[in-house]
Amino acid sequence: MCGIVGAVSKFPANQLLYDSLLLLQHRGQDAAGIATAHGRAFYMHKASGMVRDVFRTRNMRNLPGTCGVGQVRYPTAGTAGCGEEAQPFYVNAPYGIILAHNGNLTNSAQLKEELFRIDRRHLNTQSDSEVLLNVLAHELQQASAGYSLDPDTLFAAVSGLHARVHGSYAMVALIAGHGLLCVRDPYGIRPLCIGLLETPQGTAWMAASESVALEGIGFKFVRDVAPGEAIFIDFDGHMQYRQCAVAPVLNPCLFEYVYLARPDSCLDGVPVYDARLRMGDYLAQKISRVLPTGDIDVVMPIPESSRPAAMQVANRLGLAYREGFIKNRYIGRTFIMPGQAVRKKSVRQKLNAMNVEFKGRNILIVDDSIVRGTTSQQIVQMARAAGAHKVFFASAAPPVQFPNVYGIDMPTRGELVAYGRSNEEVARFIGADRLVYQDLDAIQQAVRDLNPLLTRFEASCFDGQYVTGDITSDYLERLERMRSRPLDALQDWDTAQESEKAPSQLHLHLSDQ
Repeated sequence: MCGIVGAVSKFPANQLLYDSLLLLQHRGQDAAGIATAHGRAFYMHKASGMVRDVFRTRNMRNLPGTCGVGQVRYPTAGTAGCGEEAQPFYVNAPYGIILAHNGNLTNSAQLKEELFRIDRRHLNTQSDSEVLLNVLAHELQQASAGYSLDPDTLFAAVSGLHARVHGSYAMVALIAGHGLLCVRDPYGIRPLCIGLLETPQGTAWMAASESVALEGIGFKFVRDVAPGEAIFIDFDGHMQYRQCAVAPVLNPCLFEYVYLARPDSCLDGVPVYDARLRMGDYLAQKISRVLPTGDIDVVMPIPESSRPAAMQVANRLGLAYREGFIKNRYIGRTFIMPGQAVRKKSVRQKLNAMNVEFKGRNILIVDDSIVRGTTSQQIVQMARAAGAHKVFFASAAPPVQFPNVYGIDMPTRGELVAYGRSNEEVARFIGADRLVYQDLDAIQQAVRDLNPLLTRFEASCFDGQYVTGDITSDYLERLERMRSRPLDALQDWDTAQESEKAPSQLHLHLSDQ
């Protein structure tokens, strides 16, 4: 999970990009970067840290030009804190291309081998975003055959990229002397949208991971980029688009609606805040079936993302709603912090329980999801220490039982508290008197209620079905080994992937293994 933005404007783009990245900060706190185009030259600054820390006045002054791309980075397994992994990435041929990417390529090792041995391209990091950039560069070189680049050639190159690359990818790329290219993978797993701003100088365009990054700086949301679609905006502001995938099928990531996206965003026609309210409606129905609601005195959310669901649970069940946990807004989101030790430390710094709201009461705590369980465990301990008589716990999402390989940092089964455990066992682990999970079909219906055209979702962390069809048990086991010893395992990972034949089965269900 990262946040990306690209802009083609009629005025300096550096401030536009900076402001948009601030609005996408929740999608990545590890590193940030901006690159701009001015004449035939690219200018770039990137470093580890939050947006406000990476960019100073002197850095902004060194980013001239009216077009650019930016990214906030969220690290996946084995790459936390690596400054060389910060984006955007640059390649000088053909034309000169700068790219920012959100997602994760599942055949990156195979592509690395092809790029080295066949395409004669050199990679300098372990980032699959650099792999994606070089595949795009090679396909552009092949499609243009040395001639000038036109939209037909550009879209043909994207078709070639779709044929080679597996996994999730939403990307924005600046092509020197030409314009901005925006691409979404054929499954539409990671979000991407575009917007415009009419100015006296002309139309400015922007693409971003979430609509809030557009609307929050005055742009008008136009639409989501379709799965498999490529949109090209030249430096004069003229836009062209084309479907470049053979059989695109929209499978948006369900976890975006649960937790990742900002509530004031709209993803694939679904307002995220409304989706979380609907999740609360369905969760209330589940709670009323399995819990004695007469024993519950008060409903409390875990700030911030579970608040809409908790409000609806309280409303539907006729229970009091209270804010018992106060959040320190200067602590980052614990789910996306690299390293379990950092997560454990940050929970106590992030939340404080008010004794007056807990003492002698039976509390129903509502959270958006339970991933590793350690945060939930500490929250229950805080509630009891504050004087709660009983602590019930409800998750607005189903049990997270399987690794995610499409860009979310929960890649090992051993780290997932629900893997191999019953609800009662998870309740004992976190210390709750009772635990209620939302049902998968209910959470899917909550999103579908707001956009009936969404018939399928990427929900692998809940059901173990991987929509790209190329994930095997061996793949997941190697990923777990790489996570446990990332530096030593990188070579093993690449070697194993290079020799592995593409699996024939689709939608592998891990519970059948």
